[in-house]
Amino acid sequence: MLIRKAETKDIPALQTLLKQVGNVHHEGRPDLFLPDTCKYNGQELAQMLACDKTPVFVAVQEDVVHGYAFCQLTKSHGNGAFVEHKALYLDDLCVLETCRGTGVGKLLYEFVKDFAKKQGCYHLTLNVWTCNPAAIKFYEKMGLVPQKITMEQVL
Repeated sequence: MLIRKAETKDIPALQTLLKQVGNVHHEGRPDLFLPDTCKYNGQELAQMLACDKTPVFVAVQEDVVHGYAFCQLTKSHGNGAFVEHKALYLDDLCVLETCRGTGVGKLLYEFVKDFAKKQGCYHLTLNVWTCNPAAIKFYEKMGLVPQKITMEQVL
């Protein structure tokens, strides 16, 4: 399995995986997520792939994309109460449904973590929906712990 930066030729595969993630979210929160949709269109994906601050990595085997990791490099600005630091935000990580449980996700995550270290990031952060217990379990297995909790009250 090869992990590399995504290329424009990968956009159709990225959109297929984005729909799979979207459907997981729709199943858990149909009040917030539409079915069979992508959170990024082809033009937005092309812009992300061209930007150094939003690296996208793919796990590829025999020219087939088995998973992706959408990242955002950020820098917090100290404001007197908050320490200035670089971070990598893992916006999205998805493995093809037929490849889940095979180690592809771990390979992607470890690659992203190593990338963040090489970029001088202090930490790697992400958000995970509580309606996706498989993702929570995966991230806990990778060593992540809660940093903060977002709460809601549906009105």
